[in-house]
Amino acid sequence: MPAPRINMRKIKDVLRLKLDAKLSHQQIANALGLSKGVVTKYVGLAAAAGMDWPAVQGMDEAALERRLMVGSQKARDYVQPDYGRLHQELRRKGMTLMLLWEEHRADYADCQTYAYSQYCENYRRFAQQLKRSMRQIHRAGEKLFIDYAGPTIALTDGGRAHIFVASLGASSYTYACATPRETMADWLESTARALSFYGGVTQLLVPDNPKAMISDANRYEPRGNDTVLDFARHYGTSILPARPYHPQDKAKAESAVQIVERWIMARLRHQQFGSVHEVNQAIAPLLTRLNDKPFQKLPGSRASTFAEIDAPALLPLPLQRYEMARFKTVKVHIDYHVEVERHRYSVPQTLVGQVLEARITTAVVELLHRGQRVASHARNGRVGGFTTTPAHMPAAHRAHMQWTPQRLIHWGESIGPATAEAVTRLMAENRHPEHGYRACLGLLSLAKRYGKVRLEAACILALQIGACQYRHVNDILKNNRDQSVPVVADEWVSPEHVHLRGPGYYQ
Repeated sequence: MPAPRINMRKIKDVLRLKLDAKLSHQQIANALGLSKGVVTKYVGLAAAAGMDWPAVQGMDEAALERRLMVGSQKARDYVQPDYGRLHQELRRKGMTLMLLWEEHRADYADCQTYAYSQYCENYRRFAQQLKRSMRQIHRAGEKLFIDYAGPTIALTDGGRAHIFVASLGASSYTYACATPRETMADWLESTARALSFYGGVTQLLVPDNPKAMISDANRYEPRGNDTVLDFARHYGTSILPARPYHPQDKAKAESAVQIVERWIMARLRHQQFGSVHEVNQAIAPLLTRLNDKPFQKLPGSRASTFAEIDAPALLPLPLQRYEMARFKTVKVHIDYHVEVERHRYSVPQTLVGQVLEARITTAVVELLHRGQRVASHARNGRVGGFTTTPAHMPAAHRAHMQWTPQRLIHWGESIGPATAEAVTRLMAENRHPEHGYRACLGLLSLAKRYGKVRLEAACILALQIGACQYRHVNDILKNNRDQSVPVVADEWVSPEHVHLRGPGYYQ
């Protein structure tokens, strides 16, 4: 285990006792609890730097450290790596310090380079000088941190514009937009806009635990609601909520929110906006300036780092943008229909009695069984109505569905006009035409037994006597009354008799 580092206060005491008090090395070592070799080392460094006690006394600890150590650092003619570039390269997927060290040694094979252990130690010392939020190594294209800023922007109509902020983990490339509220629809719509802005999808989306998106804010297994999970499936990504009350889990988002508040929202404080759209128009140019602003301690800017590191690692966007959907659990009734918003939609008749999941969008209702889509219908707002796909019906129901009044009348016309008229009267006698289907089918089936000619003749007779029921026509045919020659009576003329007065009687 290495010995603890000696602080500069004790080193300054060493120089005071030697240069001012003129004590021996052994006396100084005994007085300060140090070894004689340590005392010799720092006295020698002060002599090499040409320092006396008045010079040492007037320096603070940081200045004294730089003055004492500069000699030894110059003596070591090592090639110093570009630690800023090193820090950014480590964000690439699969990148390691060992590989970067090997490349550094290969690039400067003719020069003196650090050993691997010192190379790593120097990088860690550099990383500790950066902001706390940048100590984490974020892989390229891995995480998109999303959050809403605390402050809002006032609108002239009395409303407030809420500012959504997204930031990529590796490059810190930032996106911001305004929304009227912070509902689930606002969260998902803003995230979809951010992904379109980046031109790709990250492997993970990291929000905090907003109630609008997270149905179970569990410390160990947080779970988004069904619509949020559907959004993630559409884009081929995953939701990884931060732990409750642990802002360090999304430090990148916290930092991005702070930067947006200072560099964008603060610059808009004197402007007046009538709508959220106007706020977004004002944000766009400021957002470009923010992303093009150079880093203070790292090379490049957010925009250049995004183009170099994050952009090539992003997953492709889906062909269509996500359409807001909500989910509802439904049960298949005995008529193989489910009810959604008081309208009934059909599903395959084999699913009668099963519990399904309805995915409802603006234009479509999808029915899912164990995650698989089994039916899809155009959304219909007619209360009490039915939307039925014939393929979902049993075979007997499909055959029954094919019978219509027009088809039955057309069949009757193929036999004769009297038969067609009899069919029409049968359906007209019922309140609903469907109730007369069976009687019509029975009537038309008589053509198979007796032939079309006899059936037409029987229907003529039935129409004359006003009895068009199936049983009446069947009796006519059974008794062969349709084949008997009808007796045509002559016109009746009164016979001559004595009681006939004649026209002269009325003169």
